[in-house]
Amino acid sequence: MDLKEIQTLIKFISSSKVDEVAIEKKDFKIKIRRNIPSGTKLVAAPAQVAQLPVALDAPAAAVAPVIEAKTEAAAPVAATDTGAEKIKSPMIGTFYRKSSPDKPNFVEVGDMVEKGQVICIIEAMKLFNEIESEVSGKIVKVLVDDSQPVEYDQPLFLVEPS
Repeated sequence: MDLKEIQTLIKFISSSKVDEVAIEKKDFKIKIRRNIPSGTKLVAAPAQVAQLPVALDAPAAAVAPVIEAKTEAAAPVAATDTGAEKIKSPMIGTFYRKSSPDKPNFVEVGDMVEKGQVICIIEAMKLFNEIESEVSGKIVKVLVDDSQPVEYDQPLFLVEPS
């Protein structure tokens, strides 16, 4: 199962009334749940996951965690931000503003970005996915703090189109 299939599965779960999906193949196992009652333990299962071309010292063995897809709406955007376009998260994961702790942020408020320019990274299941801008313009606001979890379709940036 590749990353696009996993993203499609997550989209399906978040837009349907299905609360849990489990897929098991020869060397791959994934379980996605939502609306888990509090006090329920989440269990991770070992799996083999294909890696993106990211320089890592460890082998490709990874753990496929149970993913909780929340159906809550994202925080509303202030009325002063109207006219700005939202760049949203294409997946569930952890949001990073820079490629490593010793590197500068990909973008800052006030920076001009081009369509296709890398603006952040989202880590999902030990895979680091570069997120590209969907629009050209000026970064008006960063809506997520560095190293914070994000949900599918959650707004990450506000961009004033140019």
